[in-house]
Amino acid sequence: MTASRDTTALLSERTFKQRDADAALALLERSIALRHRRIALIRYLHAQFLDAPLEARHHEYVNAIAARLSGDEVMRIAMAARARFDA
Repeated sequence: MTASRDTTALLSERTFKQRDADAALALLERSIALRHRRIALIRYLHAQFLDAPLEARHHEYVNAIAARLSGDEVMRIAMAARARFDA
């Protein structure tokens, strides 16, 4: 694995096993920097579930993504994001 993937894997582990809001926010920041769309929306929801300190720019980024998706697609993404925490 590359250093970038290792970092992502560690942040994911902290997000889900330790319920670490800072790790969730770092994953969202990474997705925004890489211009991800759906994964950024999922990571935004994870950060939101963990009460991470989201900023206006985070909301704006995912609102722009969600605006391009159907309501059904947004709902599927939200359900998938939530299921990860319920597992």
